Amino acid sequence: MKPRIYLDHAATSPLRPEAKAAMEEGFALWANPSSPHAEGRKAKSALEDARDRIKAALGLGQEDNGYELIFTSGASEALWIALNRTKAQRRIVSAVEHDAVFRAAPDAESFGDETVLDGESILAVQHVNSETGVINPVSKMVETVAPTGAVTLSDCAQSAGKLDLPNADMVVVSAHKFGGPIGIGALLVRDYNLLEPMGGHERGYRQGTENMPAALGMAAALEAGEWATTAEQRSAFAERLGSSVLTFGDQADYIVALAHPSISAQALLIRLDAMGFAVSAGSACSSGTLKKSRVLDAFGVADDVAARTIRVSIGWSTTADELEQFASAWASLT
Repeated sequence: MKPRIYLDHAATSPLRPEAKAAMEEGFALWANPSSPHAEGRKAKSALEDARDRIKAALGLGQEDNGYELIFTSGASEALWIALNRTKAQRRIVSAVEHDAVFRAAPDAESFGDETVLDGESILAVQHVNSETGVINPVSKMVETVAPTGAVTLSDCAQSAGKLDLPNADMVVVSAHKFGGPIGIGALLVRDYNLLEPMGGHERGYRQGTENMPAALGMAAALEAGEWATTAEQRSAFAERLGSSVLTFGDQADYIVALAHPSISAQALLIRLDAMGFAVSAGSACSSGTLKKSRVLDAFGVADDVAARTIRVSIGWSTTADELEQFASAWASLT
């Protein structure tokens, strides 16, 4: 049978071999990192080494740009901690945030041109949109917001390990989006004083035993770095798809929203799956629904276009030949 082609990396990217090897080393010396005995101290040392390596790989570990790193089970938990343990009284979010943000802060205010920020506010703005690939100018927004005293939070699940991260007060990352293991992520904070501690591990800011083997895998995945495609090849792929590509400004080259002129998204997923391609319609948490994407609606996409839109997302293991095969398959869909 013809090998299948996986183009749903924005949902989950395959585990890098470097991450797998690092996790196996972690399992070999596993003990509770909080235990005082020799085995626990060895595990703790490995965990702290991974913490420092992750901050360095993300560009958030320098002395003049140092962040504290709280290990979590993924981006969803990191967002929950940021939005529910914040000392800010007002939670304000952009309309195109991931559903995990709205689940963590269901009563949050919607951010708009008329929003007035103050020192009691926390503003959540994602870095790269998971459905469209739009890159939000978060660092510029941080500079604009700074005089108000508001805290800034950026969901960087789709940009960590791929783009330079913004200098928000709090940054969220997820390992399985860049080839690390599922079940681990991190909340990076400029200052622990931005959060109310809850007791337990991670300096008292997260409960539950730390997943040291996964932390090692996360660090190794970030350090692996190289992709099977170049930026030029990814750009050429988007150009090959032509007018089918929905663009909204500055775009990441590894998430592409495609609208077919006549075939529904559900039918496209079925036909492409039968042709050997794994793609999705929107984020993984909402792609199984028949409702219009909240994100596409916020971007102003017409209902009939949104109903014909799918997402193709490229990752570290995607090859130029796979992109060529998909472009040919897409052109054949009538």
